[in-house]
Amino acid sequence: MAPGNARIDATGRLAAAVARHIEDGTFIDRRFESLAQELGVSERHLRRVVRQEFGVSPIQLLQTHRLLLAKRLLTDTALPIADIAYASGFNSLRRFNALFQERYRLNPTQLRKTKTAKMDRDYLLSEVAYRPPLDWEALLNYLGKHAIAGVETVEGDCYFRTVRLGQQQGWLMVKPAGKKNALQVKLSLSLLPVLLPVLGRVKGLFDLGAEPKQIAAHLGSLALHHPGLRVPGAFDGFEIAVRTILGQQVSVKAATTLMGRFVQCFGKPIVTPFPTLTHLTPTAEQVAQTDISEIIKLGIIRRRARSILALAHSIAQGTISLIPGCSIDQTIAQLQELPGIGIWTAQYIAMRVLGDPDAFLHTDLGIRQALGESNGNRILAFAAQWQPWRSYATLHLWKSLERTEKLTENHRAQCDRN
Repeated sequence: MAPGNARIDATGRLAAAVARHIEDGTFIDRRFESLAQELGVSERHLRRVVRQEFGVSPIQLLQTHRLLLAKRLLTDTALPIADIAYASGFNSLRRFNALFQERYRLNPTQLRKTKTAKMDRDYLLSEVAYRPPLDWEALLNYLGKHAIAGVETVEGDCYFRTVRLGQQQGWLMVKPAGKKNALQVKLSLSLLPVLLPVLGRVKGLFDLGAEPKQIAAHLGSLALHHPGLRVPGAFDGFEIAVRTILGQQVSVKAATTLMGRFVQCFGKPIVTPFPTLTHLTPTAEQVAQTDISEIIKLGIIRRRARSILALAHSIAQGTISLIPGCSIDQTIAQLQELPGIGIWTAQYIAMRVLGDPDAFLHTDLGIRQALGESNGNRILAFAAQWQPWRSYATLHLWKSLERTEKLTENHRAQCDRN
């Protein structure tokens, strides 16, 4: 049983879920009642759990997180105080000033005078921390191979992409923050109103909430070659789900080509400082209004076009949610009820989009090759030793194939020289 899923861990698991929603910015504009309903408990019970675990009420916990973000923006940027209050989740400047004074015994202006604020007028800088080690090279390698033309790109040790959250549009760039155990996130100022959820999605994309030492200890020898290997997540759940459907039974290169055409056709153009970032990824609502013939003419076979449309309709209608924190088992079952979506696609979406640490693609050809076994039941039985971290085991098995391929290439080169 995965840590945190036993009955004895229920209280801690619920409290952690609330904290994650607050940290990721997904709770800023929601009622606590709706969050309790999503987590399957009463509002009263969830409030009691938060107070028991953190010693404060949910609103106090939310306010603390908002104030910490505001404090960082005050010292690290030259943004107007009203903009900082708004970006931190406060709808009232008066309320922001009062809480800041109450918590820090000085007003925002006084704090700013103690620091030298620096900010380029064209962008905003922030940082997101992680627990070391982090295999940044492996993450960029994976994301680079799967990058969607026009939407995202990898250059050097940096990741770039376009962003749309609600009505806000812009771009971001992520790279290591020097010697710190953190990533530096550079964002267009247009994303300031959605700063919290953007940073939350960055954390999910790079799996920054993982505990690599704990995972490596459980996986044992499987994890020796790539300490800090993370599971690439999803900045946009629908984007990755469509990319996954297009990747069924074709090469990574072929799927990437098809996804590029899909974005060029249905995505919205955007102007950025980077010539490779030209489009916003299409939303489920946009695609749901598309005729299947428009998808097929891109070279996408009818079966996959039907799958994409069915998924888009389900998300647009609210019957399926591709947001981390939702019921993973229920969502996997719902996905497999859609035409053309089987266990491989559903498990891959669970791994990358839903943040399931224990998803396992036992029907994947690469997994079968890495284990030297074709029987799915035997593979599942063997992989049981890696629970509850089979998503990480999947990445390590794929990396083992890369090492084998590299060793084979080196051997061939040695033979040629001899």
